[in-house]
Amino acid sequence: MVEGNTTFGAKAAEVSKPKLGLRAWMERVLVECDRAAAGFEADAVHDLRVALRRCRSLADGLMAIDPDPSWKQMKKAGKKLFQALGELRDMQVMQEWIEKLGVAPTLAQRARKDGAPTDDPISGDPVAVKLLGHVHAREAECKQRAFKNLHQFDRKQWREWTKTLPRRASRVRPGSVVYLHLALEKWTAAYDLHKHALRTRSQVGWHQLRIGIKRFRYTVENFLPRQHALWGNDLKELQDLLGEVHDLDVLWATAVEIIAFPDVESRNRWREKLNVERAKRIERYREKMVGRESLWRVWRAELPSGLQLRRAAMSRLRVWAGYLDPDFSHSQRVTQLALLLYDGLKNAGLLTTNAAPSNLDPDPRAVLQAAALMHDVGKAKGAENHQKKSYRMIRGLARPLGWSARELELTAVVARYHRGALPRPRGKIMQRLELTDRPVAMELAGVLRLANALDKRRGKGTENESTPRLEVSLQDRFVLVRTAGYSALDRSAEDVAAARHLLETVLRRPVLVRALRTSAASGKFARRAVETKS
Repeated sequence: MVEGNTTFGAKAAEVSKPKLGLRAWMERVLVECDRAAAGFEADAVHDLRVALRRCRSLADGLMAIDPDPSWKQMKKAGKKLFQALGELRDMQVMQEWIEKLGVAPTLAQRARKDGAPTDDPISGDPVAVKLLGHVHAREAECKQRAFKNLHQFDRKQWREWTKTLPRRASRVRPGSVVYLHLALEKWTAAYDLHKHALRTRSQVGWHQLRIGIKRFRYTVENFLPRQHALWGNDLKELQDLLGEVHDLDVLWATAVEIIAFPDVESRNRWREKLNVERAKRIERYREKMVGRESLWRVWRAELPSGLQLRRAAMSRLRVWAGYLDPDFSHSQRVTQLALLLYDGLKNAGLLTTNAAPSNLDPDPRAVLQAAALMHDVGKAKGAENHQKKSYRMIRGLARPLGWSARELELTAVVARYHRGALPRPRGKIMQRLELTDRPVAMELAGVLRLANALDKRRGKGTENESTPRLEVSLQDRFVLVRTAGYSALDRSAEDVAAARHLLETVLRRPVLVRALRTSAASGKFARRAVETKS
């Protein structure tokens, strides 16, 4: 049946109540638990399911960017209660449909003609009577199960999550490009289901489409306030339409299962009534969702595409890494240094990746950026050999839209070799790459390895930090890298000397690292700026 169907009886909570944050919805679950326990009336069951569903859908979205296990635990904690309430709600909705459809026009007309009382029209339809008897029996069983699951619901743990999870959720602001990317994933999945449903016209196809639109709707509703203000009413109407189609399909299947029809005439009459109601809703869906002016096109136009999609995917990877990396400011500085080093080497004509990548080839610079941002995520599982853990975690990521599987695999390999053992061309890890990607991986790993060693401020926080500066120049037979703050007498110089070896190997020439000196002109400009401010 339909989750949170508001067609009959139940309050339209999603319309009348304001959209609140995660903390408020989690607190509402506890309030609605008390209301529902008083007797599991239709409105109370609906409202508790709305609150639980909102928390679970928020967790679904946040799990995609925050790997903290608490999200999955919170979803699991409410799952049994949510399912038990769903079965109960199914019976309540089915009863409302039976009461709406249970009188055959001929019987009603005959009753009025004979002057018979019509206060209880259902009693004139044996199919409706049998269906209602079945529903009432099942409703009593569902209430018992719901009571049991409500009693087992761990409210103490839920209250703890109301304190910790909203803080984690607040790290990504609503409406951000990360959530636009997430919404595009849901849109893509729902649109594929839309095409499948139109092609097959099956009950299963329409039911799966409803679920796909529901997931897209909840993502927009929870994380994209501007888009929800424009799309919310349409999304709710579509979900309700397809939900009612599913209600009608389940009602028919139930009637067939319990052999509710005393004769062929009653079976045909009910089949016709259900088909008429079902066809109205599918036709309304097609009016809004098929053709050049369909809402699918309207929604897609507002979501990332092209270069914007690539940037959104990178932001998604950055956020994921930020949740895991215990010193993400270090990784961000390493990313800046790595990109400066890469650009300098590329401009000097020293890299084999100088040609612009085709649509089918990985983008080396984007791969390097992603690998640098995520190279330390393995520390979330322990510092020892964390480069190997980072490799496995990156490979285990779902491929973000806008990225190819090759790029993600290449990113994982580059992050794997930011420290530790050197990559071996015939090693198992390198053999997983396309043949043409292996020299690229060696070069990018060499760049990342040196950039990682050049960050002297590792573990020292982010206060009063300037943007990393680095210059690359090609001398007679060597590469000169100048970076701000470097000193050959500093202990970190030993790490730099070891880290440059891989890059020297792939470039086939020495790499010298020196301090970046401020020119007299820039120094004079800086003094003038200070004097002007004073």
